[in-house]
Amino acid sequence: MTKTTDPLAISATGLRKSYGEKTVLDGIDLRVPVGTVFSLLGPNGAGKTTTVQILSTLVAADAGELRVNGHDLASEPQAVRAAIGVTGQFSAVDNMITGEENMLLMADLHHLPRREGRRFAAELLERFELAGAAKKPAVTYSGGMRRRLDLAMTLVGSPRIIFLDEPTTGLDPRSRHTMWHIIRELVAEGVTVFLTTQHLDEADQLADRIAVLNGGEIVAQGTAGELKRLVPGGHVRLRFAEPQAYAHATDALPDTFRSEESLSLTIPSGGSQRELRAIIDRLDAAGIEADELTVHTPDLDDVFFALTDQPAAATASATPTASATPAAKETVR
Repeated sequence: MTKTTDPLAISATGLRKSYGEKTVLDGIDLRVPVGTVFSLLGPNGAGKTTTVQILSTLVAADAGELRVNGHDLASEPQAVRAAIGVTGQFSAVDNMITGEENMLLMADLHHLPRREGRRFAAELLERFELAGAAKKPAVTYSGGMRRRLDLAMTLVGSPRIIFLDEPTTGLDPRSRHTMWHIIRELVAEGVTVFLTTQHLDEADQLADRIAVLNGGEIVAQGTAGELKRLVPGGHVRLRFAEPQAYAHATDALPDTFRSEESLSLTIPSGGSQRELRAIIDRLDAAGIEADELTVHTPDLDDVFFALTDQPAAATASATPTASATPAAKETVR
């Protein structure tokens, strides 16, 4: 495999794709550093799978400067293919042959020598906890086992960039967590993962950076924490054990939502360190100590609903700026 000194595993500038009069991708920009997990979120039909298909050379882009593993996608597609692995939405496993035979078939497709192919197959089946079922037809595997086999097949040939298109759809929670563990191991070894998912907690758990795709455009991009701060609703909650301390705190922090029943104060906050320090400094200056302090920030579900298509009334109630102001569409830095 050709090595590259490019610090970006994947870069896309002005990526466009249309099918007839339908614009699927309207000039999107993506930057994915080597050895990271990048997650692309968006509603059904937003263009996530199309993006994966283009970057993995399965579909041609209409326009854009695209590089994968340092290679130009248009002029060096074979070099790109040699560097990547793809696990699509639908399993590539042949259910009528055994797990081992699926692995050996993939080794043959990579033109690996027979001995090397068998070594790859044995090592990967062991790593993915499939060695005990290697001689059994894949049709007898559970959904989680088939998905693990699918990913194991993707790793034949040691790709440095892996595209995972909704890899845990239909899996039970235990199987999902097993897949998460495998993905983290791969990234620790320097592999780059481009992940699309409908499970927002999955992106929150795995991704170093997240982009939200809507209407053919990237409407927000950043870390999970940065995206959450785009959406209003975050707050700091202070709880006090003694009514007297609670009363003093209401004097020190007048702009709060109060609950005399629970002896708590709720202060709107983006959850930043600066805002939290300001609250604590005001308490310290008044000689007050809270018995409990918790920081609540919007989750990725809130971000998703605020930034992607939904009824106008719901959008307005979720956030007044998500679709109306340029700030909500800018990449977080």
